[in-house]
Amino acid sequence: MDQMSRLLPVETPEPVGREYFDDPHAAVERLIELYDRATGWLLDRFVGTLRGGPPPAARFRAFYPEVRLTTSSHQQADSRLAFGHVTLPGSYGATITRPDLFRDYLTQQIGLLIRNHEVPVSVGESETPIPVHFAVATQSDLNVPQEGVLDYSLRDIFDVPDLVTMNDDIVNGVADTLLDGTRHLAPFTAQRVDYSLARLAHYTATAPDHFQSFVLFTNYQFYVDEFEAFARKALADPASGYTSFVGPGNHMIERPDDASVPVAKTPQMPAYHLKRPDGQGITLVNIGVGPSNAKTATDHIAVLRPHAWLMVGHCAGLRNSQRLGDYVLAHAYLRLDHVLDDDLPVWVPLPTLAEVQVALQEAVAEITELDGFELKRIMRTGTVATIDNRNWELRDTPVHRLSLSRAIALDMESATIAANGFRFRVPYGTLLCVSDKPLHGELKLPGMATDFYRTQVSSHLLIGIRAMEKLRATPVERLHSRKLRSFHETAFL
Repeated sequence: MDQMSRLLPVETPEPVGREYFDDPHAAVERLIELYDRATGWLLDRFVGTLRGGPPPAARFRAFYPEVRLTTSSHQQADSRLAFGHVTLPGSYGATITRPDLFRDYLTQQIGLLIRNHEVPVSVGESETPIPVHFAVATQSDLNVPQEGVLDYSLRDIFDVPDLVTMNDDIVNGVADTLLDGTRHLAPFTAQRVDYSLARLAHYTATAPDHFQSFVLFTNYQFYVDEFEAFARKALADPASGYTSFVGPGNHMIERPDDASVPVAKTPQMPAYHLKRPDGQGITLVNIGVGPSNAKTATDHIAVLRPHAWLMVGHCAGLRNSQRLGDYVLAHAYLRLDHVLDDDLPVWVPLPTLAEVQVALQEAVAEITELDGFELKRIMRTGTVATIDNRNWELRDTPVHRLSLSRAIALDMESATIAANGFRFRVPYGTLLCVSDKPLHGELKLPGMATDFYRTQVSSHLLIGIRAMEKLRATPVERLHSRKLRSFHETAFL
C-alpha cells in the first residue's frame, strides 16, 4: 500500500450488529442480505470512480459476511457422520461469498450444525474486505479497468485480492487459527471461493451458476458430442428430470430441437451442463490432455462442493490380454504426474470409495449387459498410472516402474483428478477405455482409431452418466465418506 492509500480516510457501510439464528433458512437469508448490501455499496462507489473527475477523497471498503458457531460441550455428534459437526469446544467461523449461489449448500451445512450441537449460529460482518474485482465479477456489464487506464490507481481506492486469505491452507491442513483463536468452519475462505468462481467462468466459458453436483471429466471432444446427443434425448423425456442443457457462452437448450450455437472462441476447458432444478444434474468438462489442466479444473470446481467427480477418458492398455475398447476401473493410482507433489506428497495413499466403485461397476454391467465373470472379458480393475510425459513410450525407466507397480493402464489425468478429489474431500473415481497398446505395437494412429471412437465413446459416456445417476440416489452422508476426512476437519462439507 503506497503513501496515498495510507493517508486516505476509510469509508465503509454503516456497521450492523450480529444476529443469532436457530433456523438455517433465516440464517442464510441474512447472509444474502449482508452480502448484497456490502457488494451493492461497493459497486455504487466503483461506478462513481469511473465517471471521471478527480480521484475520490476516501478509500472505500466493505466486508464479507460470516457465520460463526460457539460450543462449550465435548459431546460428540453421531460418529457415522463425516461432516456437519465440530470435534472440539470453541469458536468457529467462515467468511461467506455468493450466498445466493450456495443457498442450498449453506442451508444444509448450517442446519446440521444447529441440530448436532443444539446451539444457534451467529451471522454478521467479518473483518475480511471484499476485493472490488470480485464484487464487479457479479455484474456482467462491468469490468475493472487495467492499471494505467485511469489517472490514478484503483488500488489506492479499493481493496484487491489478498493471497493471505486466498490459498489452500485450510484443505492442506496447515492453516492456523485466527488471531482471536477462532477455528475454521469451512474448507475455503470467501476470497478463495471468489477467485475460483472467476477462474471457472474464464476457463470453461460458462457461469458457475450452471455447474451441477455431479461432474464428469473427459479428454476428448467425442464425448462432448455424445453428451449433447444424450441431453437432447433427455430433454424430450419429461420423466428424466433434466430441464436444460447449457454450453460455452452460457447458451441454453431447453427443447430437444433447439439449434446449437457454435462457439466463436473455444475456451481452454469447455463445460457442458445437463441441468436439474435441484442442481443435482451432470456437468461434463473437456479438460483436454495433461495433468496441469486436470489440476486447474479441479482446483476451481472444488469450491462448488460437488458430490462426486469421475474421469471418463481414454488410456493406454499396458497388458497384452487387453483389447481396444476394454474398460479399466481404477482401484489404485500410481502418481507420476508431479503437479500435486507440493500439496499432497506421493506417499499419501488414495483410497477407493466403495459407493463410487460399485456404481461404476454396476453401470458397466447395465450398459454392456454383461455380469459376473463375463464382465471380466471387457473390464479390468487395478492400478492406473498417470504421467506428465505424453511420449513416455520413448523411455525405458517408466516402463520398468510401471511393471513393478502392476499398473494395467496409463493416462495423463486420472491420478491428478483422484488426488485433488482426496485433497478437497470430493468423492472421486475413474473408468477409462483402452484406446491403444503402445507396449504391444498398437499405437494410437488416425486410421486405427476411427472405428474405435465411433463404436466405444457412446457406450462409455452412457456408463459414466448411469454411474452418476446411481450416485445421485445415494444418501449424501454415505457418499461423502469418512475416508476423506482428516483428524481435525472443518464442519462444512
